[in-house]
Amino acid sequence: MNWLAILPPLIAIAMALLTREVLLSLVVAVFVGATLITGNPVSGFTELLNTYLVGALTDSWNVSILVFCLLIGGLIGIVDKNGGTKGLADVLVRRAVTTKSALFSTWLLGIAIFFDDYANSLIVGNSMRGITDKLKISREKLAYVVDSTAAPVSSMALISTWVGMELGLIQEGLEKLGLDMGAYDVFLQSIPYRFYSILALAFVLMIIFTGKDYGPMKKAEDSAKNSTADIIDETNPDLAGHWYNAVIPIVSVIMITIVGLYQNGGGFEGASIREAFSAADASVVLLWASFSGIIIAWTMSLATKSLKITEISDAFVEGVKSMAVPSMILALAWTLGSINSELKTAELMVQLIGNNLPSFLIPAILFIVPAIVAFSTGTSWGTNAIVMPIAIELSYLTGGAELIVPTIGAVLTGAVMGDHLSPISDTTIMSSMASGCDHIAHVRTQIPYAATVAAIALVFGFIPAGLGFNPLISLVLGMVALYLIINFLGDSSKQAIPVYDLD
Repeated sequence: MNWLAILPPLIAIAMALLTREVLLSLVVAVFVGATLITGNPVSGFTELLNTYLVGALTDSWNVSILVFCLLIGGLIGIVDKNGGTKGLADVLVRRAVTTKSALFSTWLLGIAIFFDDYANSLIVGNSMRGITDKLKISREKLAYVVDSTAAPVSSMALISTWVGMELGLIQEGLEKLGLDMGAYDVFLQSIPYRFYSILALAFVLMIIFTGKDYGPMKKAEDSAKNSTADIIDETNPDLAGHWYNAVIPIVSVIMITIVGLYQNGGGFEGASIREAFSAADASVVLLWASFSGIIIAWTMSLATKSLKITEISDAFVEGVKSMAVPSMILALAWTLGSINSELKTAELMVQLIGNNLPSFLIPAILFIVPAIVAFSTGTSWGTNAIVMPIAIELSYLTGGAELIVPTIGAVLTGAVMGDHLSPISDTTIMSSMASGCDHIAHVRTQIPYAATVAAIALVFGFIPAGLGFNPLISLVLGMVALYLIINFLGDSSKQAIPVYDLD
């Protein structure tokens, strides 16, 4: 087997680590791959554009997923502009009157704004900063809660800017192997295997309700409790908030997706829910749901007089623009996947890795690798695009079909973990910015917590998953381990926090 087949993914990873430019790295990788296939750079260039890239963009599934990503971006643009997301935040903010309730409200708001990690970070941080300042909660703690409920939530949500990317990568991998497995069904099955993401959310709750911290975060909290600095109200009252402008369109999208998957998969013709979801064409259903959501958001913006028609159009266009780069990354990832398949890269990886390691370690390895790439590049999306095309094939060829779902979960949550640890991650930077926290202070205080969760996810999650353990049992054991760690290492704040009436 030609060892040069491993060059495209290696180039993508190496360039991404060195340049931190994922788009450039993917372009160079697919060009090198096309050149290896055709034998010379000129024909490689033409075939890359005429065959591989065009092939990726003319596939009906791929086009549907790309349009869905753009439409979801437009929907988010509208509900953000019409005050929907601000109103949703205001509902939770009014209940935050103690330290625990303020932090729990921050956590809940992070869960509620599940449809996009960027919107999550910016909205939650800005909404809760004034409250947490008054209660003398450190901005490092706020930034940590904000960051830990952004990508972990959006990456697992049934409807989000992430789901299109994830489904696209999953579908590409399954098609290359000729497996009759529904992409949306596999996506749903992978959620219990997102050990890091789920345990990170649980760890935040444990930190909140035990009132204990350790490491640099403990010092930051002690400093905030004893601070005598004046509190500056930095909230922006200009935009009126209407929670229903966000809740109704988003809930409608979710409900239409659920009913649409059931109908499209033959649920009304007698198929079970599981059979219907497996057989459904998720790309078509997601188009139905996202377009319907835009119509509902458009109508509500006019009905509530939140926006004028021209303002709605502008908000939609701005939202679509925000998804341009992710869409390009996804298209190049599909292209790289096709090239890797023709070069038989996965088969070579099996020889180099799979035959030299027990198959049960594959999920653990493919949790660590994307974590390293995401840490170095600062992007979860780019990492998934680079790693996923070979991860599915590698897991199947080394461990069979039963290893595919745990491996997919490992890659997707590994990228989130690396993103959390990375000081150059966009969501980490936005969490710092929205929380008004010094960026390096946020990184320094978050790393011990993220590293703790990652270690538990690896030991209690991915290694047992490779052996076929039930992921729910692993999650329970992981949560117990995290709770014991907090109680062993953590300590409560040294000063009691006053209760404020913020109404």
